[in-house]
This record gives sequence, C-alpha cells and structure tokens, in this order.
Amino acid sequence: MTCSIDVSDLSVFAGQTRLMGPVSFRIAPGDTLVIMGETGAGKSLIAQAILGTLPGALRAEGRISINGRRVDGLGPADRAALWGHEIATLPQEPWRALDPLMQSFRQVAEAHRFVAGKAPAEARRASADAFAALDLTGAEQRLPGALSGGMAQRVAFAAATAGHAPILMADEPTKGLDAERHGKVVALLAQVPEAGGTLLAITHEVAVARRLGGDIIVLRDGSLVEQGATETVLAAPRHGYTRSLLDADPRNWPDTEPAATGDWVLKARGIAIERGGKRLIDGFDLTLLAGERLALVGPSGIGKTTLLDALAGLLNPARGEVQRSPNLSRHGVQKLYQDPPAAFPHRVPLDTSLRDVARLHNTSWGDVLSMLGQLGIDPALLARRPDEVSGGELQRISIARALTARPGVLLADEPTSRLDPVTQRETLALLASIAGSQGIAVVLVTHDRDIARKWASRTVALS
Repeated sequence: MTCSIDVSDLSVFAGQTRLMGPVSFRIAPGDTLVIMGETGAGKSLIAQAILGTLPGALRAEGRISINGRRVDGLGPADRAALWGHEIATLPQEPWRALDPLMQSFRQVAEAHRFVAGKAPAEARRASADAFAALDLTGAEQRLPGALSGGMAQRVAFAAATAGHAPILMADEPTKGLDAERHGKVVALLAQVPEAGGTLLAITHEVAVARRLGGDIIVLRDGSLVEQGATETVLAAPRHGYTRSLLDADPRNWPDTEPAATGDWVLKARGIAIERGGKRLIDGFDLTLLAGERLALVGPSGIGKTTLLDALAGLLNPARGEVQRSPNLSRHGVQKLYQDPPAAFPHRVPLDTSLRDVARLHNTSWGDVLSMLGQLGIDPALLARRPDEVSGGELQRISIARALTARPGVLLADEPTSRLDPVTQRETLALLASIAGSQGIAVVLVTHDRDIARKWASRTVALS
C-alpha cells in the first residue's frame, strides 16, 4: 500500500545549526500520527517541511513523499498545487491563515467553491452546515479580528477541511477551546482516519493523543526520544521526558500557596460590554487587589478577551466604569495577547522589539535577559523574527516583554495555551512567583478549570 506521508531522515536547519531531526515515519490511509513534545522542539517544523512552508531562514534535508510522489525537490508552485487538494493544514495560528478583511462565512464558502469545486449555492449550504456543526452560528458575518481565539480556530478548521483533502495536518487544533467544543473538534479529527483519510496531529495534550490513537512520536530539544503505538507509549513510556509529560497534567499540580494581597489596583463597576451590536457581558463587578491571582473562565466566545480589553482601557464599556488605582503608572496595566504573533511587528527582529520596550521603561537589558533565562528562552532566538520561532517560544517572550514594563496589573489571555504541559506548569509557577514578589495582580483567562483551581486564589466564571 502506498503511504500517504513517507518521511525519511528529515532534519530542519537554521544555517548550519540543526533545529530538529532526524526523524522518519510513515502514515498510511486510515491511520493517525500524533506528534508531542516540548515547546520549541520542532513539532511544527515537521508539518511546515512536509507542506513546504518553512520560513525563508530555515531549510529542510531528507526525503518527503506524499501519496507515493516525492515532493521535497519540487518548486514552490508545484508544492502549493497540492494544498487543499491532496493535503490540507490547520495551522497553529488561525489568524495567520484567515483573510483579516473577509467575513468568516465567505472564507469558508470560497474554500468549498474554489478548492472543492462546488457550485455557489452548494458551497453556501456546505458552509452553513459546517458553521452549525462547529457552533459558529452568529459568527458568519464577523471578520477574523472580531472572533475569539476558539472561534477563529473553528473557522480555520471549517476552511481547511472544505476541500476534503485525503491528508489533514492539524497543529494544536484544540488550543483556546472550552471543554464542550474541545471534544467536538477532537471527534471531528478522529473522523478523518475513520473515513479512510490520513491525520497528522500536533498536540501537547495527552488526552487528545489518547483519543486520536494511532502512532506517536515524542520530541525533545529537536530530537526524537520515543516512537511507537500511542496506546503503548502513553501506557508504559520508556523515556523519562515522556513520563514527565504525563505527570505534568494540571490535575496533578500541587495547590499553590495563597497570594499575599494588598490594596485595590483595579475596580470594575456595573460593566456592560458589546461587540458587533451584541451584548456579551452585563453588570460585571470586580475589585482586584495587588498581588492577587484571579482566574477568568467561561465558554469560547462568551467575551473573556473583550472584558480584558475593557479592563485594560483598550475599549470603552457600553455601561459602567473601570477605575485604576492612583498608584498605578501610565503603563501599569499590561495585557498578554492570546495571539502572540499579532502582538509583534512581523518584520522586526525580536531583539529590537524587546530593546525598544526596555529603553521605554528604563529597564536594564541584563534584567530582560535574566527574565528570558527564567522562562527558558535562549537569547540567540532574539536574532530571529516572530515567525521564525515556535508559538510557545513567542508566547514566553511576550511574557518577558510585558513584565519589562513593570506592571501593577497583568491581564493574561491564555498565556500558556501554546506550551507543552511541563513548560506550562513551570511558566505559570514562575508567573505566580514573580507576581507575588513584585505585588503584581494577575488576571488569567483560561479554558482549563484544573489550571484555574490549582493556580488562582479566586475564580470568576462567565456564562
């Protein structure tokens, strides 16, 4: 039987530095391959190398065949001709894949029409069915920038699968989704091999890997550390790192010590928030104390990100008011964005972005490097642009950048959604330690109620 994907001795390099590999694997029609591993280990690089979309500064070596045809030597146009027809991808950053100026429904309908070759009316019907199946009813006319992270993820899923390509590569397909929609998306992914297609799924969630089954490869520091049947590897891992991934499930975290709190730093009174003419939140009250760790939970699309924008002063509430303590500086409220690539200038090296922030806030470069070191970021990465580092690396760099401003309030929108379980636990523990020592109040938006329960001293649920 011809393999859908056949990869032999694949490595990815930046100059002469090997970032990932070598790895080899085969996936047949009807099979699944799950890729797990630490943040920055090269999981997404494998998908990009297969698709032919590696950043210009990187190069791949090794053999890659798709449906029996070797593709690693093909030119960009020939590689692009495969997209949507033979192989489709659900990228880690949905906002990068969606046209920011096109309404969501139209983007999915165009995929049905021009990739799947359906007539206009049939394309519209298929898109409506997809929006209903993915709980996106009401989001049809919204631009991607008006969607929550979870909604954007589902719109990208609908567009990626419209062409019914026999191979689907899904890069962190469940990040930013609440429990109900998380389960629905995983069930849709599982239908791909059940229908005879081929699924390559990149995830840091052990539960997702278990549900999808098939085979698994585990990466650490760019190297393959374990490979085999998913059920076998997760039931009896041979490598210590694989065992640590299982142990780092938030349900197994120790309870954090209650934070020492001080005077109030932020107050919200009777807040009502609207977006696109729709009332999302009404009558919201909050008093946030210095040093407090508060978790904000609720379904995808309920308005958590919009509420953070109101607390940060980035939008005016329809009713009510937000008060800042007079002790807060002008830059005393900082926001960590759910989509880190959108928060960095795309063409500017990360080093330049961080040095500009450090200069603006009179923070020494040594302190910035120290913070990056605590977050596990190699300073050599700062020579790259935002699209040349992993999503998890950029997420941690964004945390360091926000803390460089010495905030009194940190509004953190899913700040660890792109991190593997081990790095997630370490990063949130560090954030709690820094917040406690510096008296920073942190509002953490998360879909994971286990994280909220273990990390925060108080939880506010939106419904």
